[in-house]
Amino acid sequence: METLLSRITSDPEVCGGQPCVRGIRIPVSLVLKHLAAGRTAAQIVDEFPELETEDIPACLQYAAWLASGRTVVIPSAA
Repeated sequence: METLLSRITSDPEVCGGQPCVRGIRIPVSLVLKHLAAGRTAAQIVDEFPELETEDIPACLQYAAWLASGRTVVIPSAA
């Protein structure tokens, strides 16, 4: 079973190694900025059709892990 965090990947060749959603060129930080600006998950997915609905809570879970001070190991997109 896929976990939400498995949707977050990092690849030095994609967005300078920033954590991205499923290896596509959409950084987690971009999704979080849109959420912080008050956009809904549906609005974000509409604007970025490469995203899937499940990607939004994955970004939030990744941010929660970072805020907790725990180490999160994310897989390479390759």
